[in-house]
This record gives sequence, C-alpha cells and structure tokens, in this order.
Amino acid sequence: MSDEEQQANTREHEPKQEDNNTTINIKVVSSSGEEVFFKIKRSTKLSKLQGAYASKVGKDVGSIRFLYDGSRIQDDDTPATLDMEDNDTIDVMVEQVGGSFEVSP
Repeated sequence: MSDEEQQANTREHEPKQEDNNTTINIKVVSSSGEEVFFKIKRSTKLSKLQGAYASKVGKDVGSIRFLYDGSRIQDDDTPATLDMEDNDTIDVMVEQVGGSFEVSP
C-alpha cells in the first residue's frame, strides 16, 4: 500500500469534527404523522424550535411535549448536546393530564 493510500484510509476512519455553527435538518413528527421540517444550527437551543413548531401548528408550547430517542427534550438542550445528526426526527406528543380511573367491582 502506498503512503497516499494509507493516508486516505486513515482519514476515512477519523471521527468527524462537526462545528456547532453548521446547520442540520430536523424533522418534527406529530402522533398523527404530520411532519414539519426545520433547519437549525447545532448550537441553537431546541426551545426555539419548540416555539416555532407550536406557532406553526397553532398550539400552546406548554401543551405539547418533544421527545428525541424516547427522552424528553429540555429547554436548554441543543442538537450538539444530544448528538443529533442531519435528518434526525423529534417526536411530538400532546400532554395528557390525569389518566386515573376507578374500576368498580
């Protein structure tokens, strides 16, 4: 193997150094299957995306929950802190209050 081939092979296996200012595409999917796409910087707080989504669909941001890989997204999370990649998906759920019921014998 030549030196050039070795260097090219080494570069392929190096982890990517992603800049926090690069933008990624995020798909937000509701429980009914509706999709909304956003392009944001890796350093942008996801609370900004949540507000934009709520405005777009006409809901109060406090009445919906955002999940990434099954975990709830916190206000100060960013795509970088969650290790999100381009074209990742965020799930949106309507907050449900209650859920308790009594079963009579």
